[in-house]
Amino acid sequence: MILQCNYEEIRALRAGARALLDAPSGGCGAVAAPPRGRAEVEALLPQLDGDMGFNTLAELQRVLVAVDAIVVCLRAEMEVLVTTAHPAHEHAVAAYFDFAHALCVYDRLRHVGERMEAMIEVVTGEPSNEVTARGFVFPD
Repeated sequence: MILQCNYEEIRALRAGARALLDAPSGGCGAVAAPPRGRAEVEALLPQLDGDMGFNTLAELQRVLVAVDAIVVCLRAEMEVLVTTAHPAHEHAVAAYFDFAHALCVYDRLRHVGERMEAMIEVVTGEPSNEVTARGFVFPD
């Protein structure tokens, strides 16, 4: 399965990933990424150069954890900039767009995951589980 991402979405995800990983406490603002989320973000960062491809549901689920952590980080950064400056301040507006782009990717990932789960259920006759999430391969 392939999830198409535009330049702005990839740029926002990279900025959010870097902010999360570069933060001394392991998070953005007052929000700290859970250890698994941080590890998934570290694994995702080198892959953020274009469309995302997934061969298994398990691969998509790992990326979903990473993008969720990035969205939480970008939301926290946006809230800080909006409240410390002004909602129309250039940096606050830029932070809103980064957050919004990452949130859209997260939403599309969730929908692709739901379709993958449905296909697994149709083919196997059972809901997806850890074994089918890792072993059921979706061709490109």
